[in-house]
Amino acid sequence: MERNLKNVLVISFGFLLLFTAYSGLQSLQSSLNAEEGLGVASLSVLFAALTLSSMFLPPIIIKKLGCKWTIVISMCGYIAYSLGNFYASWYTLIPASVILGTGGAPLWSAKCTYLTIAGTLYAEKAGKNAKDIINQYFGVFFLVFQTSGVWGNLISALILDQSSNKVEITEEDLKCCGAFNCLTGTTNSTESARPSNSLIYTLVGIYTACGVLAVLLVTIFLDQIQSDQVETEKEKLEAPSFWSTFLATFRHLKDKRQCLLIPLTMYSGFEQAFLTGDYSKVYMTCALGIQYVGYMMICFAGVNSLCSLLFGKISQFTGRKLLFALAAALNTGCIITLLLWKPHPKQLAVFFVIPALWGVSDAVWQTQTNAIYGILFEKNKEAAFANYRLWESVGFVIAFAYSNLLQAYVKMYILLSVLVLSMVTYGAVEYLEAKSSPRTPTAAKKENGKSPSQETHM
Repeated sequence: MERNLKNVLVISFGFLLLFTAYSGLQSLQSSLNAEEGLGVASLSVLFAALTLSSMFLPPIIIKKLGCKWTIVISMCGYIAYSLGNFYASWYTLIPASVILGTGGAPLWSAKCTYLTIAGTLYAEKAGKNAKDIINQYFGVFFLVFQTSGVWGNLISALILDQSSNKVEITEEDLKCCGAFNCLTGTTNSTESARPSNSLIYTLVGIYTACGVLAVLLVTIFLDQIQSDQVETEKEKLEAPSFWSTFLATFRHLKDKRQCLLIPLTMYSGFEQAFLTGDYSKVYMTCALGIQYVGYMMICFAGVNSLCSLLFGKISQFTGRKLLFALAAALNTGCIITLLLWKPHPKQLAVFFVIPALWGVSDAVWQTQTNAIYGILFEKNKEAAFANYRLWESVGFVIAFAYSNLLQAYVKMYILLSVLVLSMVTYGAVEYLEAKSSPRTPTAAKKENGKSPSQETHM
């Protein structure tokens, strides 16, 4: 247990350092690199590259390198992105975005695969329920990982707060804030206030150092783990061909449950993109000023982190269905509130209550969706988690693609529609699982050939 816990903590703190840098840079792209829409364009390219990477690379790279070295090499792409922000231009930031996006899918797939295997191995040795151990591991990971948003945005808030380029927000500016925002080039005059180059260099330098530390931590302290530790005998009997591995991500879509989970997985991308892109711009920046964005994201990330640990622990008592229902109810309530509310600086508390509640629901989407992929597709983890990153990335790409084209209220109706569809299809997955479980004893279920997840054996 001690060795397993050490490995979980090493991955968790490695991701914490890496995403302290990335989360801070992502939140600031649209304002730091606003000229000619470079910041938003870089994010679009990043998630498009991540989508393509999700289709092809994770199963191949994890099979060739193992989980540990896949994580290490992929992390280097995030360092390249930080370096690209030193002298942000179309010739530096766009290639850096492609590199990060390409490495992002293998990074997350390797992390999810590693935690799932580690949880399964420990559960077998200790005679415990693998599902509960996997849930706990993901809970610990997201407890640590989600605080990256706190530290990354705290660093940016403290450094950029020293900027002298602050602009007063007028009542005329406030008319363009909220659900029925004005579709002009800039929301208000505060968006043109760019910090000095020295502050930007300091900020990006700190972020780059965090990425380097993350790579060193994982390289030195993380134990290598092979996926064939779980399926030793089957791996010996059936070595997959290159093309079989290459197409594993697509072939996994033969599983009906995977197809039904696509809307839920895409919704994770939609809701994160809405908060970081639209809420921060149309509500926070528009009505309060860009210096408040960092503090808003700290509120979201702090609540998200605490709830991730809580939900990872209590899911074994409440079941995942109740947690998904809670998250759907909270997100629906927040969306309706944002549709009706006209933001004003005098209502400061409301600006932070919304991201706090959003953090509670996002904690469910992250921990429980990751866990359900690990549990339902135990025999095809690499392909399953590659699909997870693929469809979440598609959600991000779509949300960023229409970000500057639609008013906020339209985007909220789209978000609500995807949420409703997600809950319907997720309910169908639970129905299929409940229907198949009574017929097959738990011990035998892993071994027989009737599970749809085994149609694409890795």
